[in-house]
Amino acid sequence: MSILLITCFALPALAGPFEDSVAKFANDEFSDTEEAIGEIAASGNQLAFPIISALQDGRLSADPETKKVFITQADSKIVDATTGAAVDKLPDNAATVRLNNRLRRTVEAALGGLTLMSPDPAKRLAAAQSVFKSHEESALPNVEAALAKETNKATRQAFAEARAAILLFKSDASDNDKLEAIAVIKARGDQEAMALLTSIGSDQPPLVAKAAAGAISSIQGNLAIWSGVQNAWYGLSLGSVLLLAAIGLAITFGVMGVINMAHGEMVMLGAYTTFVVQEVIRTRYPALFDYSLLIAVPLAFLVAGGIGVLIERSIIRFLYGRPLETLLATWGLSLVLQQAVRTAFGPTNREVGNPSWMSGAFELGQITITYNRLWILCFTMAVFAILLAMLRYSAIGLEMRAVTQNRRMAASMGIATSRVDALTFGLGSGIAGIAGVALSQIDNVSPNLGQSYIIDSFMVVVFGGVGNLWGTLVGAFTLGIANKFLEPVAGAVLGKIAILVLIILFIQKRPRGLFALKGRAVEA
Repeated sequence: MSILLITCFALPALAGPFEDSVAKFANDEFSDTEEAIGEIAASGNQLAFPIISALQDGRLSADPETKKVFITQADSKIVDATTGAAVDKLPDNAATVRLNNRLRRTVEAALGGLTLMSPDPAKRLAAAQSVFKSHEESALPNVEAALAKETNKATRQAFAEARAAILLFKSDASDNDKLEAIAVIKARGDQEAMALLTSIGSDQPPLVAKAAAGAISSIQGNLAIWSGVQNAWYGLSLGSVLLLAAIGLAITFGVMGVINMAHGEMVMLGAYTTFVVQEVIRTRYPALFDYSLLIAVPLAFLVAGGIGVLIERSIIRFLYGRPLETLLATWGLSLVLQQAVRTAFGPTNREVGNPSWMSGAFELGQITITYNRLWILCFTMAVFAILLAMLRYSAIGLEMRAVTQNRRMAASMGIATSRVDALTFGLGSGIAGIAGVALSQIDNVSPNLGQSYIIDSFMVVVFGGVGNLWGTLVGAFTLGIANKFLEPVAGAVLGKIAILVLIILFIQKRPRGLFALKGRAVEA
């Protein structure tokens, strides 16, 4: 009998504080749900995270009659939220627990607090950043406890910033606490820090308001500097693209004096070569996809270079000394190549994927650097260095330089200038082809791809100095950076017009560009 009495009195005791908190979800009141979230997050129960995570994802259901709460797991299995025991099916009266915008912020803060003590540093860092954004006062004890135990430097700083964000909005925090919080947030110095400081309101004590205003002003100045750095990076990125597209044109123009309006189509052919390589790899050798660009580079060089030699042997060599006819012939050829590609591949854009090592981005200070742009910059500089070495140390490079400086003297010394012309045109076209491989990673692969860069390429070559590779390098990066600094002020179209006007004015003063060649180029 005594055992029965003990059992009867013990049964209600099984419904402890945690169970009572979970049962509040069944009341279908936002205030009760908010209380339940706070109590469950503070309970330390191992089911707290699954419950609140299910609430965030819309997988938490409650029966208003029995006050039972259920979690629908990712595999569609259903468990009792208070015990974790499996349940066959949801009761007929069960409904999804509702959330509003305020509760969603509370849920995010609660989940952040629950992961503050995770053994995974990445999860702790993410949790601290979540608390910084939500600055929920209820997370303060967990943040301070985590801060006291944290040993990882970056995560510890994130915890300190999260604590500062909470104190800044805590109604009963002292002025000293808020001033210290403002100093921590000011040191962070990014857009989120400025947004946090501007949202504290105007009802703050004079000292706090003054400190916040000073911190906002300091962050704005800091962000302006970083914005300039970001624009400079964008300019370097654009400059690398222009250099890669123009470097072959600089060689062709410098050695042969040919205005090749079909140069952009060589870029386009390189991009389509990349597309074909990736299509073959996708269908037959998918494991090699990460190596697709490494395979495409030499193939694009051979395809574009071979077509370049064919063009020089069949058309260009008959038009030397007739620049207008050459310009018209290569322009017509560009239209023929565009139409040929439209016929073969269609007029729509073609998808060229990024290998895993060219995907994503990383933060450097307050700027974002994408891996594809970074690799293109490195690739461009490698191509430039290889080309310089070839021109300086190889036999064909020596012959090209001789023909560039004085064609008649080179011919009298036994150099076959017609062969040099063909190889030069093929080399310039081949480099344009590998430029197409790079551009396929950042631009649409279409029959009009080359037209987007041909005018800019000519501007780079003329501005830097016809036939001078160093001039092409300086010209490409100068125009790229200038373009990116003008765009925010004048817009993309007016920015390009302004660049064109500046180049025209510059050429009036220095007709041969930044770095003028000596020899045949001067005599001409």
